[in-house]
Amino acid sequence: TSPLIAVLKEAIGIEKAVLNTVHAYTSTQSLIDSPVRSGDVRKARAAALNIIPSTTGAAIATTKAHPELEGKFDGIAMRVPVPVGSIVDVTFIASRDTTVEEVNEALRKAAEDKKWAHIFAATDEPIVSSDIIGSRVGSIADLSFTRVIGGNLVKVLAWYDNETSYTQTLVEHVAASARHLEAKQ
Repeated sequence: TSPLIAVLKEAIGIEKAVLNTVHAYTSTQSLIDSPVRSGDVRKARAAALNIIPSTTGAAIATTKAHPELEGKFDGIAMRVPVPVGSIVDVTFIASRDTTVEEVNEALRKAAEDKKWAHIFAATDEPIVSSDIIGSRVGSIADLSFTRVIGGNLVKVLAWYDNETSYTQTLVEHVAASARHLEAKQ
């Protein structure tokens, strides 16, 4: 989510935003209806059979990366009955009027920028969750679903493999930290 937010913030500006991550179920969820352990009745429901509204740490993580959005950015999750492959739906008030074409051009341009290599991509292809399984890219903007209402209400979707892309991003951060530490010695 953070790369997508960074690109949009730089290109258009974000006044406030909310995200909905439609997320594959995780190992913290039960595969069958089970007794409530955490006090959250929904988490006790069968993950492979239900769409389960939940909280997400993505909004907190994003505001840590973009502290100027603290108090202006929130989110929820919908855990869905697929084992892997997720999509984030970000809706935001832009800092200025924009168009679908401008938003998509900014996303395309970022996807071609070396700064975002292996982190951010964009596609016009009609992909679904199984198409991104194994993708190492942290965020793949789905340009066919960009929407702009009234000039400043913007919706953008971006796919991610909730296992592989997370792991790849973590590995890249560790490698970058190691290079940074080596340079200091």
